[in-house]
Amino acid sequence: MNIAVDPTNTPAPKVIDRIVTYIPELVSIRHDLHQHPEIGFEEVRTSGIVAEKLASWGIEVHRGYGKTGVVGILRGKHAGNRSVGLRADMDALPMPEETGLPYASIYPGKFHGCGHDAHTTILLGAARYLAETRDFAGTVVFIFQPAEEGLGGARAMIADGLFKDFPVDEIYGLHNSSHAAPNHLKVSPGIILAGADFFDIRLKGKGAHAAHPDVSHDPVPAIGELIQSLQTIVSRNVSPIDPAVLSITRIEAGSAYNVIPETASIAGTVRAFSDQVRATIRERIATISEHVAAAHGLTADVDIRDIFSVLTNDDASVDIVAEVARDVLGDARVSTEPGRFMGSEDFADFLKHAPGAFFTLGHAGNVPAHNPGFIVDDAILPVGATLFARLIEQRLTAVPA
Repeated sequence: MNIAVDPTNTPAPKVIDRIVTYIPELVSIRHDLHQHPEIGFEEVRTSGIVAEKLASWGIEVHRGYGKTGVVGILRGKHAGNRSVGLRADMDALPMPEETGLPYASIYPGKFHGCGHDAHTTILLGAARYLAETRDFAGTVVFIFQPAEEGLGGARAMIADGLFKDFPVDEIYGLHNSSHAAPNHLKVSPGIILAGADFFDIRLKGKGAHAAHPDVSHDPVPAIGELIQSLQTIVSRNVSPIDPAVLSITRIEAGSAYNVIPETASIAGTVRAFSDQVRATIRERIATISEHVAAAHGLTADVDIRDIFSVLTNDDASVDIVAEVARDVLGDARVSTEPGRFMGSEDFADFLKHAPGAFFTLGHAGNVPAHNPGFIVDDAILPVGATLFARLIEQRLTAVPA
């Protein structure tokens, strides 16, 4: 496999020579993980592979954090008191795969459509290199996290004592990106990803034969009215300079042509860069739902759940990532321009416990993540592993005797 290069005259990334020798194994690991995807909190096989690999390289392994999470502890050969965390997510998505790859998912309805198989493999590559060299002072905490895709894997690991048992002074995470050119890294200061809530709303009335709607309390027109009403929350309650999104993504009602159903339900998500804005939207969802239901003689059951925190990068950590990336990738491939994206990431919860930065690394391909045809370019693996390894060597530099 060749290292991917962009169509400019920028030199190829300075991938660590030892990591280059790992490429066949890294590709094999990723293809195996891709072929056997596991969704959140079900990553039993995946976490078993991760734990076995770490142990085989002499890394101390701890399991059970966040149910299927794995933590690896590695101490350098030089004395040092500082600790740095590196994180990769392991879960797949509950969606079909339509890539046609020879190593496509063998499980219907499960697919590594976000590239977490690549993230896991990248961190394994960095872990192997650091275990073989140990040319750093202090401790590395390798965090292999379950259930990033909206199920709260980060919070589960934290609740199980992750940072109480393995405190870190800094923490870093990456995500693949098909929106950027291969080997282009973006790391932005401040708020970069939105916080998110998921909601379910169920209107309950009285069912009847479709020929006699007068004896029903029909939830179907009410759910239509509610959908329209909820769309006014952002435009009429949130300042135009505070970006926010409310999207309804599911509607359910009825089962027959001639039956007015008793219930109708909708579900969706709220995204915003401000916790105050999110609180306002939550309050308006609940109030509007109850009032629309009452107007139609119905009751409303509203469930709104805080799923993702707003992700805020530490400015100093952004500079650290950029410095390492410029050395590995070249100045032309590194961007530190401020930028926000309405997507969410539960790495945000790790950043509440230690300063750090979340960054993206571009790879070949033009199909976006969460699409049935999404493919990660294997050339990202040694580049990502090198970036993680160099971050550790830079942040845990041994002091000459």
